[in-house]
Amino acid sequence: MNKTAKGLIALSGVLVLLGGGYAALRLTEDKGGESESSSSSETSESSKQVIIISDEAPDGPDNPNSNIEYGVIKTVDVKNQTDELHVVQNGKGTNESGSTYTTYTLDGYQDVTMDNSVIGTLANNANELTSEDVIAENCKDVAKYGLADPQMTVDIKYESGKEFRMLIGDEAPSGDATYVMIEGVDTVYTVRASALANYKRTAVEFVDTTLLKEPEEMPVVKELKIERGDIDYNIVIKYDEKADDPDYTGGTSSSHILVEPTKAYLAVERSNNVTTGMFGLNAAGIYSVHCTDSDIAEAGLSDPFCRVTMSCDDGSEYVLLLSELFTDSDYGKCCYGMLEGGNVIFIISEDKAQWTTVMPVDIASKIFLAAYVWNISDLSVECNTGDKAEFKLAKKNPDEKKDSYKSDDFNTTKNGESFDSERFRQFYGFLISGNAENFALGEEIPASAPMVKMKYTDSYTGETETLEFYEKTSMSALIVVDGEAKFTVTKSFVDTLIHNVQILDTDEEFKLTWK
Repeated sequence: MNKTAKGLIALSGVLVLLGGGYAALRLTEDKGGESESSSSSETSESSKQVIIISDEAPDGPDNPNSNIEYGVIKTVDVKNQTDELHVVQNGKGTNESGSTYTTYTLDGYQDVTMDNSVIGTLANNANELTSEDVIAENCKDVAKYGLADPQMTVDIKYESGKEFRMLIGDEAPSGDATYVMIEGVDTVYTVRASALANYKRTAVEFVDTTLLKEPEEMPVVKELKIERGDIDYNIVIKYDEKADDPDYTGGTSSSHILVEPTKAYLAVERSNNVTTGMFGLNAAGIYSVHCTDSDIAEAGLSDPFCRVTMSCDDGSEYVLLLSELFTDSDYGKCCYGMLEGGNVIFIISEDKAQWTTVMPVDIASKIFLAAYVWNISDLSVECNTGDKAEFKLAKKNPDEKKDSYKSDDFNTTKNGESFDSERFRQFYGFLISGNAENFALGEEIPASAPMVKMKYTDSYTGETETLEFYEKTSMSALIVVDGEAKFTVTKSFVDTLIHNVQILDTDEEFKLTWK
């Protein structure tokens, strides 16, 4: 890595073996009543599987041998080639069947969100650990198994006070098993390598890589604000309160709208991961645990390149700090990130750090008119050809409420005279079929008169909006919304709009396509 990244390469690759509850482990037991040879011997006999360690509870009327309950591990101390792990009890609980269970964490990391289910394997895998084979009994030369100076030691202490030290040596020739023995017992076993894999890990590899857990009941994101060093404006998304009204049929399928740097509808499929993606955000690795001010500054987070603030309807607020993207030899294109006030700096891959690169055009819908047709109370359109129309719509029965409306429910006038409501619906259908091609924020508005000027009022919101279409090039037009340049659209759409205004009073079908 480019810096001293205490690299965490996803724990999903670790095979987690949860060994049968909290049963403990029995020392090598005599099968069939035969005693082991008193002389040092090696055996090629296969299938000599035994439970290596136990803290078996004493027999009694409530504990018959046929249903032995074993003790509970209190601590596990692991010393491997790169770290020391000190496993301690984190709590106890009761499952649905009424049985109690114990959870574990790493001592010294209680203030860090850890993957305690994986940490639990350090206790669970030792409990009732079964050998693959008995390799040598009364063994005098343990060095050839890597057990004279073992790669790892695992000290196990039960609540009863009973203790064992497990020595973990070399891999067996098969490659899928490892040599193991218990200190003070001169028998060498092989154990599945996967059952011992987590003992090789460093403490940092047990840190939970999810920056912010996804809650069981998702709150509503009321506002998301992105402040970034490469743009001179903020990107602000807000919850559209109209989304709570089942009677509202305008807008897009997104329950949020863009309010800065301009007001625009959002495309739900392109904006959702920006709006709510902080929940469940998973890192590719860990840069620093128990980070200091110096660590934060070194990661570029004391004055972050990107600051994302998410405010929710349950009163919670989360601030995500992100550095600029860089290329790392292990993680590819990524950045550093942390929750403000946290004590872990994560490594986040580029595809999960969307806030560092997103632009308004990436998430906004290109629909420039999305009011529901029967929410329109008036609409005027004036073309540079001299053609113009002013529509007014009113319910025939103002007090009547329906789940859906149709043309026969409205009286429509054009330029003060009665007009066919169905023909208005068809004309409006053409208007809302138009999509912008691109954003045109900050573009200069031409001094010439617009090709078309349109103004409408949405009776549901009470808002009036003015759209002006200016010729930009021979192929494109500029859409100005309430005096602000906002979109570009193909000029042929505007030409088709003018044509449809010109045939309003005829029986000719409206053009619905354009090139």
